[in-house]
Amino acid sequence: WYQRRVHGGEVKPKICVTTSRKPCKKTYDFIRALLGVFQSSIRFFPRRKFLIKTIVAQAIKEGYTGLLIVQEDKKVINKMLHIALPNGPTALYRLGSIKMPKQISGHGKFINATPELILNNFKTRMGVRLGRMISTLFNQDSHFLGRQVATIHNQRDYMFFRFHRYIFEQKHDKKVIARIQELGPQFTLKLKWLMSGTFDTKH
Repeated sequence: WYQRRVHGGEVKPKICVTTSRKPCKKTYDFIRALLGVFQSSIRFFPRRKFLIKTIVAQAIKEGYTGLLIVQEDKKVINKMLHIALPNGPTALYRLGSIKMPKQISGHGKFINATPELILNNFKTRMGVRLGRMISTLFNQDSHFLGRQVATIHNQRDYMFFRFHRYIFEQKHDKKVIARIQELGPQFTLKLKWLMSGTFDTKH
C-alpha cells in the first residue's frame, strides 16, 4: 500500500542514509557520491552509537520512506542494508566493485535535478519485487530536462549501478547528436537476503 503511494507520486521519497559504527573515509566518500545521485531526497544521519532499531523508529517518526545503511568490514565497504519504511521489506546486499566519480575517466559533475530511473531485466518474481522496492528510492516526478539517468541492470543475480547524463551537441553541419557522460559512482549489488517488515536483529 505505502509503496503504491510512492509509485503513484502521492508520497515523495525521503531517504535517510547512515553507516556502520566508526566508518572510514572511503565510506564517507561513497555516501557523498550517493548524496549527489539522490540530491534533495536524501539526508545523511551520523551513526554514532545508535542501534539500527532506534534509527528506524526515528526515521519513521520523521516521515522517511527509506533507510540505507552502508556497512564495512576492516575499512572495506562490503554491504548495504535497505529498509523500506514504515513497514518494510528489508533487503541486505553485498556491495562491491565500487568506482568513485574521480576514478572514472571523463566523468561529469552532478547537477541539482531529479534523475530518471531505468531498471533493466528485473523480470522474475523476485526481480519485480526488488525493482519495485528500489524504485521507491527515486522520485517518480523526474526532471527530464536535467538529463540525469540512474540505470540498474540485473544480470545473473548481480545488479550493476551506473549514473549518466545525456549531452546534446550541435555539429558544424547543424546536426544535433546525443551522447552520454558518466557521472559516477559505479557499484554492484548482490542480494543476500530479503525479509518482510523492518530490520530484526534475530535475522
